Amino acid sequence: MKFAYLGAALLAAVTATAVPAAPAQAAVAENWGEYSRMMQRSAGQHWADGQAAGQWTWKPLSADTSEVSWGDPKKWPPKSAEKFIHSGDWVMLDGWRDNGTYYTVRVTKEQIGDATCGNLRTIASSGRQHYAKWDIPGEAYCLKAWGKITEQSSGKVVDFGHTQIWHPPAPCSNRYLRGETCIKQWESWWDNQGEPGGPITKKLERDQHIARGKGMAFIIQQYFPKPWKSEARSYWNW
Repeated sequence: MKFAYLGAALLAAVTATAVPAAPAQAAVAENWGEYSRMMQRSAGQHWADGQAAGQWTWKPLSADTSEVSWGDPKKWPPKSAEKFIHSGDWVMLDGWRDNGTYYTVRVTKEQIGDATCGNLRTIASSGRQHYAKWDIPGEAYCLKAWGKITEQSSGKVVDFGHTQIWHPPAPCSNRYLRGETCIKQWESWWDNQGEPGGPITKKLERDQHIARGKGMAFIIQQYFPKPWKSEARSYWNW
């Protein structure tokens, strides 16, 4: 997305003939952990309408596994938490605990594509959900997943569909914090919760900006089921 000017190109060519070129240095990729702070005891609050709208914390469980809790800071800690695993090139979603039981997330089909969710190819037909690439690429990419959520205490099953578009790092600011760098996740979540065996329907659509070195929920812009926005005001370690 940068335009090269002819004059600069000619100057570079002349310089290259006069001075030996230095060995190219490989760029060091940033990773999802540096932005989410998944493997640290990290936390933050996001605000809307002049008050705390929510809070999150990461709690590492092992060298590669961590769980994130979301909830009302006035009723902390919540009883629910999502479990994520860093596995090779990926951040995988295993499931979550809530209501005194655990819910596993297992896919029946997953695809990856470009920023428009075109050029899709299948990457899995079973196992945990591929949630995000660990090393952050320089271009946006799309992930589409379909599968089943199983309540471990009862065996009840919910069908789901989840589409995400992950965008590369870019400058970001909100009303409380400025001059940060964020990756952006757009996601659309569909399921048939409450309608066993029925068609999946859209339950959520939103953007989330995740700030490097700070963590989750730098900006949350919800589009569905109703427009709503919150912005991070504070981050800390615990």
